[in-house]
Amino acid sequence: MSEQHPIIAVTGSSGAGTSTVKRAFEHIFHRMGMRAGIVEGDSFHAYDRKQMEEAVHKATIRGENFSHFGPGANLLDRLEALFVTYAEHGTGEVRRYLHTEAEAREAGQAAGTFTEWQPLPDDTDVLFYEGLHGGLVNDRINIARHVDLLIGVVPIINLEWIQKIHRDTRERGHSQDHVTQTILRRMHDYVHYIIPQFTHTDINFQRVPTVDTSNPFIARDIPSQDESFVVIRFRDPRKLPVDFTYLLTMLDGSFMSRRNTLVVPGGKLGFAMEIIFAPIIEQIQERKHKAQGM
Repeated sequence: MSEQHPIIAVTGSSGAGTSTVKRAFEHIFHRMGMRAGIVEGDSFHAYDRKQMEEAVHKATIRGENFSHFGPGANLLDRLEALFVTYAEHGTGEVRRYLHTEAEAREAGQAAGTFTEWQPLPDDTDVLFYEGLHGGLVNDRINIARHVDLLIGVVPIINLEWIQKIHRDTRERGHSQDHVTQTILRRMHDYVHYIIPQFTHTDINFQRVPTVDTSNPFIARDIPSQDESFVVIRFRDPRKLPVDFTYLLTMLDGSFMSRRNTLVVPGGKLGFAMEIIFAPIIEQIQERKHKAQGM
C-alpha cells in the first residue's frame, strides 16, 4: 500500500459486471479532478487469442484444465511488479488486449492481440485496476497487499453466467456453445483462484436477481437492475468512512441484513456506489496530500 501513490483494484470473474464499478469511479475521478492510470486485467494475459487457443487445445489433449482464471495463463508476477513500482514511484508499464474488431481497427492490429507496453503518464493521482486478479494471493504472489482499496464484484453464479453468455455472444462474436465450454473449462480455476480473492476485498457487491435464473443457458435476457437487489458487504467498516445511517436514508428501499451488510435495490446500484466510494476516495486523497506535505 502507498499513501503517495494509491492503488484501487476491482476484481471479479469474466462477465461479473466490474465495468459498472469502473464507470462509478470514472464519475468520481472526474468530479474530483483526479487523473487515473487505467490498468486492464486482460492486458496481463500471457497469450494472445491464437496462442491461448493452442495452449487450451494442448491442455485438453493432456486431460488438463487451462484457463485465463489460473496463474499459468497470466503474467501475475509482472502485474504485482507494476503495483510495487507504482506504489513506490507512481510509474509503471501497461498495455491493452484488443477484444473486438472495432478496438483492433482503431489500434491497427488484429483482434485478440496486445498493444505494445507503454509507460503510464507521469502525473496520475491513482492507479485503477479492473480485472480477474486484483486480489490474488497464493504461495508465490500477493497482489492484494499492494492495494489500498480492493473491491469485489460477484453476482450469484447463474446471473454471472447469463451476463457472460450475452456479452461474449453479442459483443465478442462467440457462439453460445463456445462460451458454455469456456465456463465449464474454467470451473476448477474459478473455485481455486477467483473465489478466494473475495476473502481479501474491502467491499463486495453481489447482485441477486428476483426473477428465475435457474437455467442460465436458455435465458433470453439479462435480468435488469430493477429486477435485482444488491448485497454490499464491508469487510471492516471501522477502517472505512462508511455512514450506514446516511446510506439507508439516501437509498430508498435499502436495509441492513447484518451489521456490516447493506442491501439496496438494484436500480440504485450506480448511485449507491458513488455515495459509498466518494468519501473513501476523499480520504485516500487527503492521506496522499498529507504524505506529500501539501
